[in-house]
Formats: sequence, C-alpha cells, structure tokens
Amino acid sequence: MKKSSVWFTCFALALLVLSAVAPATSGIVQAQGDDTLTVLCTPQEDWCVAMTQAFQEETGIETSYVRMSSGESLARIRATADDPEFSVWWGGPADAFIAAYDEGLLEPYEPELASVLPEVAVGEDHSWHGVYIGALGFCSNVELLDELGIEAPTSWEDLLDPALKGNVAMAHPATSGTAFTAFWTMVTLKADELEAEEEGTGYDEDGAPTEAAIDAAFEYFGELHQNILQYTRSGSAPGQMAGNSEIAVAIIFSHDCVKLQQEGFQDVLVNTFPEEGTGYEVGGMALLKNAPEPDAAKQWIEWALTPEAQAVAQTVNSLQLPTNPDTPVSELSVNLSEVNLVDYNFIAAGAMRNEIAERFDAEIAPQPTE
Repeated sequence: MKKSSVWFTCFALALLVLSAVAPATSGIVQAQGDDTLTVLCTPQEDWCVAMTQAFQEETGIETSYVRMSSGESLARIRATADDPEFSVWWGGPADAFIAAYDEGLLEPYEPELASVLPEVAVGEDHSWHGVYIGALGFCSNVELLDELGIEAPTSWEDLLDPALKGNVAMAHPATSGTAFTAFWTMVTLKADELEAEEEGTGYDEDGAPTEAAIDAAFEYFGELHQNILQYTRSGSAPGQMAGNSEIAVAIIFSHDCVKLQQEGFQDVLVNTFPEEGTGYEVGGMALLKNAPEPDAAKQWIEWALTPEAQAVAQTVNSLQLPTNPDTPVSELSVNLSEVNLVDYNFIAAGAMRNEIAERFDAEIAPQPTE
C-alpha cells in the first residue's frame, strides 16, 4: 500500500470514530481591527455564500466574497499583488497555494488550531492550511452509458475508449485545480510505470517526477483529447454537464458528484474511481501578502479551522472530509480508505503548475474564454 493510502486509511478511520463525538465549542470570535473582509473563494458558490454569512454572523465583520476557480484565483492574485483586492484566499487544491507562496504572494500565519491538522494539511512555514480533503473520480451518466453500450469507467484507460468520443468533459488545467489534479495524477502514474520498467527514470533524486513522466502524461491527455467534448473553466462544471445528459463522463472531484446526486441526480449519476490510482486535493486557505484587512483575515483563518465552521459544508451538500478531526463527518462522504490514492507530491506539483498549464494550453487545447 502506498504511503498516501496508509495515511488516508488512518485519517479516515479516525474521522469516522470522532464523528460520533459532539464537536467542542469554539466560542464567539470577537472582531478586532477590521470591520470588513473580502474573501477570494474557490469552492462552489453556495458554500462561499454559507461560509461568508456564517462568519459575518459570528464576528459582526461585514464579509463579502468573489468566487473564482483555482487557476483564475492564482492569476488574479498575481495580477493584483501590488494592490491586493482580497485579504484571505479560501478553498481549492493546495498546489495552487504552494505556487503562490513560491512567488511571494502569501503571508505565513500560524493559527491556534494548526496543531490538530494532519501533516499534509499544513504548508511550509504555515504559509497555508488545509480545510478539507477529497479524491478525484469519474462522475458518469448511467443512461448515456447504457445507450453507448459501455460500463462506467473504472480506469484511466477506459476514458480512451473510442465509444466515448465527444462524451467526456473536464476543466482546463490553466483555470482549474480539479483539472490540474487530474493531470498531476497521470504524471504520478506514469512516473510509477517508468520506475517499474527502468528504475531511476520515473523520479529524480528529490523524489519529483522526471520530465519523461511529464511527457508521458501529455501523451495520455493528447489521446484523451479525442474524446473530450469541452474543457470548462470550473472544475465542477463537467459534473453538471453529465447530470444534464450533455456528456457521459465527467472528470471531477468525487464529492462534487455526490453533491449533484443529492441535489436531483440520484438516479442519473454514478461515482467511480480509477483502479490504477487517483489523485486527491487538500483544499487550502491562506492570508494574502499585503492584505488590506489582515486582522479580519486572521480571524477568518482561526474560525475556518473550527469544527463549527467546517460543519457548514454539510448544510450545502459539500461533503469533503474536514481537516479538523472534531468535525462530524457525513455518512454520505466518500470513504477515502477504500480508494486507491497515488502518492501525490504537492510540492513538486506546485512547482510545476504554471509550466504544465502553459504547455497544456499550447499543445493540447487553449483555455476556455467563458
């Protein structure tokens, strides 16, 4: 069993045990300094609304948000680095936060509850902290699959079936953390294959996938491109397309498929995972450098790690695993101990994010404009 799978088995089991225990009360967070806060929010719109409303009610701080996908968020933060529009960035895969920290766009801050988080949810120098965890999967329309005469995919190779031509959708790695997670998952799988075939060709001396592994991943996505109907800006959008019978298979995070099932597509969509391994995200959160509302942003970070704040997700059917082990876990959440997870190297992914996104845009498909 791979290192990440061992960690998730222990973490998931601990969450299941602790979910039966009532979360400790965090108490009312008192507003200090700033009386407004603007959040850059990456998860789905209803969760952004619920979180900002809950924080405002808790603190009295007037809180607003702007919702963007992960890649768009990183681009916007870069573009406004000299005069930031936002104070805190909440949600989206950790590799984008790692890339942002490497570019000097984040301000390290250590919240009180950092010590209760799993190691994988704490960034270097406390530059970011994880608020949720979820695995990548395939969200398929069973009615369309039946018409095509094929089963729901259970491997990455299944997506290359000519029967799926024009029936697969995913977001673009330049705009979406979900899509970048999919790409880096394939990089990891190709690196593992190269290691098995010719030891030393899959990973370099620092444990990062080699250029050969990245090239092999591009070859895979070049083949998959033949079956792609559309690249979306948002990572969750392909799931809605599958639910609406526009495509047969969406490559999205599994919790987004569960959310769609709970919101009207229970009998239409099925959630499956690639047997050779899949990637996962640690949804991050960080204080932006030169934040215009630093005190309010720090209060958000402290609050967002409490069980009460993390439990807000379930009120809008966002069923990722929370990172605070005192947060109750929904019985509908995917049990990650039963999923074959790759040993996802977040640091290497963060370092290569921009280069891969640009190359994908040039070699596979341009990023969508809408």
